[in-house]
Amino acid sequence: MAHILIIGAGIAGMPAAYELRETLGKEHRITMVNATEHFQFVPSNPWIAVGWRDRIDTTMAIGPALARKDIGFIAQPVKRIEAEANRVELADGQVLDYDYLVITTGPRLAFEEVEGSGPQGHTHSVCTLEHAEQFWADYQRFLENPGPIVIGAMPGASCFGPAYEFVLIVAADLRKRKLRHKVPITFVTSEPYIGHLGLAGVGDSKSLMESELRSKDIKWICNARTHKVEPGLMRVSELNDKGEVHKEHELPFKLAMMLPAFKGVDAVAAVPNLCNPRGFVLIDEHQRSKAYKNIFSAGVCVAIPPVEVTPVATGAPKTGYMIETMVSAIAHNIAAELKGEPATASGTWSALCIADLGDSGAAFVAVPQMPPRNTNWFAKGKMVRMAKVAFEKYFLHKMKSGNSEPIYEKYVLKALGIMRLNDHH
Repeated sequence: MAHILIIGAGIAGMPAAYELRETLGKEHRITMVNATEHFQFVPSNPWIAVGWRDRIDTTMAIGPALARKDIGFIAQPVKRIEAEANRVELADGQVLDYDYLVITTGPRLAFEEVEGSGPQGHTHSVCTLEHAEQFWADYQRFLENPGPIVIGAMPGASCFGPAYEFVLIVAADLRKRKLRHKVPITFVTSEPYIGHLGLAGVGDSKSLMESELRSKDIKWICNARTHKVEPGLMRVSELNDKGEVHKEHELPFKLAMMLPAFKGVDAVAAVPNLCNPRGFVLIDEHQRSKAYKNIFSAGVCVAIPPVEVTPVATGAPKTGYMIETMVSAIAHNIAAELKGEPATASGTWSALCIADLGDSGAAFVAVPQMPPRNTNWFAKGKMVRMAKVAFEKYFLHKMKSGNSEPIYEKYVLKALGIMRLNDHH
């Protein structure tokens, strides 16, 4: 009997546990370790931050759900990974031995890279449920005495979709409250142009997202190197295409939400030869560590190179469909190895995203993620927003029930009128 240990119960880790259980059967032991006792559906955080959702709508207890599938669960942070010895030490002193380790921790939020940023500084985030709830608390006070808002993404950020979602959700919420005319909004992004998305653009994303921001009276600054945040003031250098400072901005604000750059979590980044300099796990085409043959990884914590060099650093996003295929590849490869067969399954490095734009929605498909592409598609419409709402409900149901079917492949692509992404290669 093999013991498979999974670290991180997020959008990659929970599906990994369920698919491993279904693929391996009951004869092998599976244990999940997570720092908290609850799963949170991170894509709902922009809604949490403006009061459109509550914690109870987007979270679930991990332990009971996993127990129904005979999967062990320990709610403890990981202190140390001893890869050579095949064991993990937890914060409470427990030591867990493993035959296979699956790392799905997600990222560490690198607020320290911009002075004064983050919830401990002067900006908010929607990267965690707790951060979104902090914004909601401040937002309710802000509504009593509104003023300028700054929303966007810091240098080195790789997940730009939530920034676009959030700026348009806030604008929509303010319109509903008849307060939009009192709130100047500026979108500040490290992308070289609006709609770049860390992907060098997808389809008509540049013109469509520029139109969306312009129609909602949202000003923007691109190639933005945010370098310091003070109480009520953000200092931003706007660069030109050569990477030279074109203009300095001092942006006053009463409320700000800026997505940070990501790094690998400390316990993972500390493992010798496992990660790149920013702490992301280096993997081969089968989701396996390049240094340790019994370690696999999926999700935001894996190393993917930027799509292109930009004047201000940007990273490539890891979207839900990509993560789903990574997880499936891991389950099939571990199952193959336990049967004495070689690992052959690979994830699909293609990007698919559905986003709420407040009163509409946007979706994009990039196959492959790196241009030139076989599919390069971007679209907007109210139906896309409805698809995101439905996706939230179905994903949480899937996590509670232990369903391991591929939700993107079976439902999302169908809803968007797209065939299997693998067929586009």
